[in-house]
Amino acid sequence: MKIAILSRKSSLYSTHRLIEAATARGHQADTIDTLRCYMNITSVEPTIHYKGKALENYDAVIPRIGASVTFYGAAVVRQLEMMGVFCVNDSVAITRARDKLRSLQLLSKKGIGLPITGFAHSVDEIQDLIKMVGGTPLVIKFLEGTQGIGVVLVETAKAARSVLEAFLGLKVNIMVQEYIKETGGADIRCFVVGDKVVAAMKRQAKSPEEFRSNLHRGGIATAIEITDEERNMAIRSAQIIGLNVAGVDIIRSARGPLIMEVNASPGLEGIEKTTGIDVAGKIIEFIETSIEFNKKDRLEEAEKGRKGKG
Repeated sequence: MKIAILSRKSSLYSTHRLIEAATARGHQADTIDTLRCYMNITSVEPTIHYKGKALENYDAVIPRIGASVTFYGAAVVRQLEMMGVFCVNDSVAITRARDKLRSLQLLSKKGIGLPITGFAHSVDEIQDLIKMVGGTPLVIKFLEGTQGIGVVLVETAKAARSVLEAFLGLKVNIMVQEYIKETGGADIRCFVVGDKVVAAMKRQAKSPEEFRSNLHRGGIATAIEITDEERNMAIRSAQIIGLNVAGVDIIRSARGPLIMEVNASPGLEGIEKTTGIDVAGKIIEFIETSIEFNKKDRLEEAEKGRKGKG
């Protein structure tokens, strides 16, 4: 089987591990720089060209698309879908997950537990927005932020108003969320592959003054046993967004587990080193099973077609 990994560099931990896991199972895995792809969009035979040549045929693609190149990366994945390549996460699911507001709205519609979240466009609505999410302290987030960047905790209504006015004045898209104090700066990253949580870790903020638990912000990770409710919530959230591979972030609140975010391109380094689980291998196994199932499905459809003609 030939697998393409859409990634800027093969030296990145996640990309390297996926290549390693695929090779160990007898597959060919190539790193394809997303931004070096260019597309021939035609109804006859859509193609992708890469470094001066038509991209060879692949059985599957694993998108490892950074947030800063979501638009172009999703277009490349969409073109691969048109070419009949199995995409671990499709273009629609990737763009859904990257739009934090849209993903929360989709989860909310399906009854998934979430922190109270507010979104507004006008500075005239700030006072009521703060009241709506339960007052201060509260958390303000950039919709385009990643790895804890663009996440601000404000302690007072006066500070919240000043920060919100500044961000809205700069035309920055932000959302406001209630601050769940009882988490103590901790969350749980559940790594979903297919219909299973294959690994989970607790991430703890590095100090009492720091409420962001992201490992890129110095958070400390430990392996953790999750509850059945948390497991089912993580799987269901990934499925609602449409992701086969996802990092689902959960916090434990006084009213039960709440989803913070569903990540379409979760890193492997933290989860693998913390849990000792071969997550990359689980992703390759999922591809193998999916492609085998698709082949069987196509054969059954072809057989039905022959019987129908007979």
